[in-house]
Amino acid sequence: MAAQILLVEDDEGLARFIELELMHDGYEVKKEDNGRTALNLATEEDFDLILLDIMLPGLNGLEMMRRLQQVKQTPVILLTARDAVMDKVAGLDAGAVDYITKPFAIEELLARIRVALKLHSRLQLEEVLVNAQEGELCWGALTLSEPKHQVKYAGKEITLTNREFLMLQTLLENQDIVLSRDTLLERVCGYNYVGETNVVDVYVRYLRSKIDEVFDVKMIETVRGVGYVIKSKE
Repeated sequence: MAAQILLVEDDEGLARFIELELMHDGYEVKKEDNGRTALNLATEEDFDLILLDIMLPGLNGLEMMRRLQQVKQTPVILLTARDAVMDKVAGLDAGAVDYITKPFAIEELLARIRVALKLHSRLQLEEVLVNAQEGELCWGALTLSEPKHQVKYAGKEITLTNREFLMLQTLLENQDIVLSRDTLLERVCGYNYVGETNVVDVYVRYLRSKIDEVFDVKMIETVRGVGYVIKSKE
């Protein structure tokens, strides 16, 4: 799957040139020329990398990056005409993974993009391993910690009842496996429960109201006549 890059640059000619080169190199690209609209887009969608000019209308690049990092950890390469050492330090201290000054050779930019993507991919893998060691289950921006009995989405805590927590935990532990209502019922209510299996549908509806509807995602999928499944994120 091609990496998705958000290019935020208000110089139309330069933006178009970079876009064409990125597409030629196999990347999927979206463009914005305003810091505020770019922040909204970067918050709503999941990009693998952001190429970000500092001097932007609406919201400057450093402030946009600062606000974005409150909810996401998308890697950012800054593009700017400024080449003073203090400007570079300020950009890196603000959270950028790299910094390239204009004018630049497109080959250098492409090389820096490849390095940034590889680094981010490795860090994500390390985070998954750490989370697994700490008893955490993950699905996209959602994390479930069994030791802490805590569920978060993009850092925002979600309040669940004990049975809702068990239902979500069971589905996350068996991603890509369709679980029957009977299986889920045994997990959530215990083997000795006597009652209708439609109680599972009720708990799924509660989870959807607290996660899917609030964060505009489709997490728990219904498999008609069988049960429910959470498909793993690629």
